[in-house]
Amino acid sequence: MTMMSDKDLQEYEDNIKLMKEKEMKPWQKGFDLDYLKKLEKNFNSYNEYAQHELSKFKKNNIAEALSRDNIQLIGPALIHAEETKSKVNIWMFSGVLLGTKYPGDLHIKHLGYTHEQDRKNIINKKNKITFQTGYGPSGLPHIGTFGEVSRTSMMINALNHVKKIESELITFSDDMDGLRKVPDNIPNEKILHDNLGKPLTDIPDPFKKFESFGEHNNKMLIEFLNKFNFKFKFISSTENYKKGIFNNSLIRTLEKYDEIMNIILPTLRSERRKTYCPFLPICPDTGKVLEIPLIELNKKNHKIIFNNSGKKIERSILDGNCKLQWKVDWAMRWFTFDVDFEMYGKDLIESAIISGKICKVLGKPPPNGFAYELFLDEKGEKISKSKGNGITIEEWLRYASPESLSLYMYQNPKRAKKLYPEVVPKAVDEYLSLIEKFDNQKSNEKILNPVWHVHSGFPPKEKIAMPFSMLLNIVGSSNAKNKDVLWKFIKKFHEELDPKTHKILDRLTNYAINYFVDRLEPNKKFKKPNADERKALLNLIEVLKKVPQNTEAEKIQTLIYTAGKENGYSKDLRSWFRLIYEVTFGEENGPRMGFFISFFGIKETIDLMEKKLKI
Repeated sequence: MTMMSDKDLQEYEDNIKLMKEKEMKPWQKGFDLDYLKKLEKNFNSYNEYAQHELSKFKKNNIAEALSRDNIQLIGPALIHAEETKSKVNIWMFSGVLLGTKYPGDLHIKHLGYTHEQDRKNIINKKNKITFQTGYGPSGLPHIGTFGEVSRTSMMINALNHVKKIESELITFSDDMDGLRKVPDNIPNEKILHDNLGKPLTDIPDPFKKFESFGEHNNKMLIEFLNKFNFKFKFISSTENYKKGIFNNSLIRTLEKYDEIMNIILPTLRSERRKTYCPFLPICPDTGKVLEIPLIELNKKNHKIIFNNSGKKIERSILDGNCKLQWKVDWAMRWFTFDVDFEMYGKDLIESAIISGKICKVLGKPPPNGFAYELFLDEKGEKISKSKGNGITIEEWLRYASPESLSLYMYQNPKRAKKLYPEVVPKAVDEYLSLIEKFDNQKSNEKILNPVWHVHSGFPPKEKIAMPFSMLLNIVGSSNAKNKDVLWKFIKKFHEELDPKTHKILDRLTNYAINYFVDRLEPNKKFKKPNADERKALLNLIEVLKKVPQNTEAEKIQTLIYTAGKENGYSKDLRSWFRLIYEVTFGEENGPRMGFFISFFGIKETIDLMEKKLKI
């Protein structure tokens, strides 16, 4: 057998390489397909919950990232990042500034987690799953805070349906944070202004109900969550720091100081790097939370020495003398409570990556996470606890049931949604529609119905008498401003309906009156029709006069369509119905007219329309 020379061998290997390259697709960027497939597996969990194909980590975009040398495995996170070349503002939706990127900063395009199996092993070992939600009590409890607890509770209920395993939901309050600014919607603002920088639990309550501002907001949150019968364990940051519950974790943080700093510092601007320290001492003179430069560490005695405007401060890190910067604090909580899952707003994705790496340095894999989109007010601006914009918890519960709020939280968490009073009626009608559908669904379909999750698998059984939007119009048409009058009006036309047998409808009557009085009545603008519009409406009245009283709703709806087509609206029936609503109800939108007329009464509807046309 003839042996190959070194030259022949090199030529043979080059030919093999060339053949392989020819077999490669352009999108592979020269990378072996098996290698790309192996990398893709790191993102199985991430890809499973991605909302769109383009947001998934697949072989093609992994190859693209590798070709640019911008995909990295860092701690538990596999990230695809691009370096920012120039200063740029990061905007989300209209008018919402998330932050600013500077040259050299990394812009995260995709991320995936590789620690899921580690977390599964821990869960199997302890035979328990720990969930956590966080609350920053710098403002009044916000509806978004409720959303986190509600959504997490739904996950727990669904999990228990699939597998019986002990679960725990921690609701954690960052009440030891220093107050940075005075919220907009708080009385006795001077109290807060005079105590800026102090922990929230050391600031007098401006509402003068509790010992501190932090305690006031904590109590409000607990009281509200209890109304929903959530099962949760409330934990106060202040209490855990001062009672020494965090002491072992704080000592661990001190031991891993250098590693933690190596994670944090590259994410900061140069000016901030010079003064950053993960430990924040409580000033012994002023009681304020200080962000000041560190001089030295005393790991043996668990102390740190700071420079406070030229004056040295030596503080123990234990027993509430210090607290941690929040990203480190977040990781420390995960580590201390062995958290398995936590969801958070989309604006905290990069923070979660950093905290995840710190948690791993402390000695445990970080929890699995889920990033949800933000709530916006009617102007498209991010809802803020400090601003008090959007809709409050109290307002929603004045206008609609807790169940409708839960449904709103359940739906489309990956999509930004506007959250202000005008969305409430639609949310209520969606809830009613799903309740009505539930009973007729097969068992495997029921768990996919959102109301299964809203009611923990046991939604109420009741025939839905009418949509909320229609009830609102009945309130307006009848001028019934209290529940008893409204029920007398309802029973006048539908004797079979009763508050005792139709409990959902009974609850809706109060909500409808409140919403009508607060939101609709002050803004009603009844349209004065022109000659052609008046003629069309008079024609509709004549059509209705010929309709028997017991005519079905769909037949009435068809007659309204026909009347619209015969009066010049064949190409724009939307405008036809808007005309009816604006003249009859003083609004651009309203209930399905056929159903409304069937319920309200044909004669009564004719009388109402003639009254508005002043016939």
